[in-house]
Amino acid sequence: MLEPLMDNVSSHKHFILNGFNELGALRPVLFIPFSIMFIVSLSANSLLIYIIISQRSLHSPMCILIAGMAFVDLSLPVFYVPNMLLSFLFDWRGISLMGCLVQMFLIHFVGSFPSTFLVWMALDRYFAICTPLYYHERMALPRFLKFVIPLVIRNVVIILVVVTLAGRLSFCFRNVINHCFCEHMALVELACGSTAINSLVGLMFLFLVIVVDFLIITTSYIIIFSSVLRSRTSGVKALHTCVTHLVVISVSLIIVLTASLSYRVRNNLPATIRVFLSTMYSLFPSCFNPIIYGIRTKEIRQHILKTLLCCRLVQTVPHS
Repeated sequence: MLEPLMDNVSSHKHFILNGFNELGALRPVLFIPFSIMFIVSLSANSLLIYIIISQRSLHSPMCILIAGMAFVDLSLPVFYVPNMLLSFLFDWRGISLMGCLVQMFLIHFVGSFPSTFLVWMALDRYFAICTPLYYHERMALPRFLKFVIPLVIRNVVIILVVVTLAGRLSFCFRNVINHCFCEHMALVELACGSTAINSLVGLMFLFLVIVVDFLIITTSYIIIFSSVLRSRTSGVKALHTCVTHLVVISVSLIIVLTASLSYRVRNNLPATIRVFLSTMYSLFPSCFNPIIYGIRTKEIRQHILKTLLCCRLVQTVPHS
């Protein structure tokens, strides 16, 4: 008698994204700040990509990596922010299980690359500062692919395992996801039965991607700063370049770890704050990173100012 009942209630294939529901009538107001951040993200990252692609002088390995980071920052919010904004305005909250899993894969897969790009940038700085005579040789595409391909394969495999295990869960009694998009742990929390393997794999994702990348980055910069202190020749320029990456790394790491651990550390953190942190870990860096790179990277900053100035002059010239 119990078994048919379980079969009946475990067949949820449709879910409701209920993020920020505690705000009640104030929920539609969220459309304004999130839409502003989304527009800033799209505009800033698109401008950064355009500047780097259009200017041959910016086709250096580091600038290409910055453009890659901008593409990731541009893509990530597209997978969930438009749907989230529509849910704020029109209360469209439904999503199928398959749609939820596809969204989860896209968000977590693309979301795994900011730290990976920071690893590649740290390696670029290591080669440029510690082995300057061999920099172009080691940053040549065939050689640099040895550092690119293993990390890409790692990200693909881990995210596929995470999403596949989540898709095999049974959702017995609840189909309301307390989030604005299909975040892994937010979906897993609804499952009946044991979810220990899902939590373990989620923690493995944090360790094998975020923590491992951070350790590689930290090791690279320790070696870089040691090299700069020993040979005081290009210290100022090296430190200026590295500080930009360290700012981005620090902000990204703090947001990602705070958002991820908020689901695993049981505390009195309100659900709205947890959803806000989890949303910010992808949206805020996508606004923050292009501005930091545009301001602190001299070559990019000069071309951005030149482009904006030309656009302004074109607009002010009277048409005949």
